[in-house]
Amino acid sequence: MLSTNGITTILFDLDGTLRHNRPSFNQAFCDYMCQFGVPDGAENRRRAIRWLHYYWAQSPEMLADRETYGDQLESFWTNHARLGLIAFGCPEGQAETLAPQLYSLMAEDYQPENWVPDDVPEMLQALKDSGFTLGVVSNRTHSFLEELETLGIQGYFDCAFAAGELNSWKPEPEIFLHVLRHLGIEAHETIYVGDNYYADIVGAQRAGLQPVLLDPEGLFPEADCPVIHTIGGLESVLEK
Repeated sequence: MLSTNGITTILFDLDGTLRHNRPSFNQAFCDYMCQFGVPDGAENRRRAIRWLHYYWAQSPEMLADRETYGDQLESFWTNHARLGLIAFGCPEGQAETLAPQLYSLMAEDYQPENWVPDDVPEMLQALKDSGFTLGVVSNRTHSFLEELETLGIQGYFDCAFAAGELNSWKPEPEIFLHVLRHLGIEAHETIYVGDNYYADIVGAQRAGLQPVLLDPEGLFPEADCPVIHTIGGLESVLEK
């Protein structure tokens, strides 16, 4: 049995936390950039992947791009490729030239598989056995219950909410507060586990939850919360 330390509920992000792409979008994005001769390097990758986390956390830039491009998905993703190239260290002029090629290559070639690490169902079972209420809170647009079933993990959760269903997106606090009201629990007795500092940790903090960052690559050394490198690391957090 795991220690509770006053915690009754543990909520999880979905993508990048419980469910992963293999290979990951972030790493593939960097790998494809290097195919065009953009200089590789650990710091370039770290900077680009941090930018990807920031951009997709409802950043002002992402929201403005959604407004600008609307249904023009190819234009949106080409611009996304351009911004990613710049974040990787590519000069702006070269990024402008390479962006359409990068978009086309990823659209044609990137076909990841869904992957749930072995320690995810093991930890979820241990948490259920210890009496925790479990839930999933994702920035997905639509319900993902069928996907949880396909992944073999739906049975562990008492609730699962997509931001699009609630019209509230992490890091906005309302999405978390809605789940607290739904479950009839208090923020201080709830942990939220996610891999995106800008969306998951900031959002959970705004709502008064106790955040835990899943950061296997050490992208966020400045994180002001408990950090784990695998889902199994939750055990050490609960014991503190």
